Amino acid sequence: MSDHPSFFYPNRMGRIILLSMEEVMGRNGVHAILKLASLPQLLDNYPADDSQRAFPFSTVSALLDTLEQVYGPHGGRGLAMRIGRACFNNGIRQYGTQMGITEMAFRLLPLPAKISAGAKAFAELFNALTDQKVRVEEEGETLLWHIEQCPLCWERHSSEPVCHLAVGLLQEALYWLSGGKVFHVEEKTCIAAGDDRCTIVIDQVPVF
Repeated sequence: MSDHPSFFYPNRMGRIILLSMEEVMGRNGVHAILKLASLPQLLDNYPADDSQRAFPFSTVSALLDTLEQVYGPHGGRGLAMRIGRACFNNGIRQYGTQMGITEMAFRLLPLPAKISAGAKAFAELFNALTDQKVRVEEEGETLLWHIEQCPLCWERHSSEPVCHLAVGLLQEALYWLSGGKVFHVEEKTCIAAGDDRCTIVIDQVPVF
């Protein structure tokens, strides 16, 4: 990992990630990951609940890379997706009103319009408040969620996509937006695997 990270999440998002990890793995599990990831400064000392961009992409990436090293690719993937779902549920309380997706007018939109508008509002949130760059593209009955500056796989190298936290977060966002429907969400390209960007494909027609 770089000693001089140049891209950041706001402290609040770093805090949400760590609290979500704790929710999924327990405090002892998070402590073990922090020690193995050489991040002892975060032990019982999570970032402040503020909007200052001071939580490095390299820290986000180190947490997820260590998770995969400890639990293996399959176990790490499952945990990262669960952490992503928890991140949405913890974050929507902080950011939902700011995005305008808790307003009645939004809730009354038809499902396809709601999914499209919600994805774009979500992307705008990341683009405005973080150094992560997200672009949403519609392609037939799918939405393409492109991450062009990605903290989840920052400086990582892998033979396959590794941004599982984002997949879990988007799955939970879709579940919430749709009032309880399940959608197929899959990462197709990943910067860690040598691609130009991380692209997550979202089917706009629910599985059930």
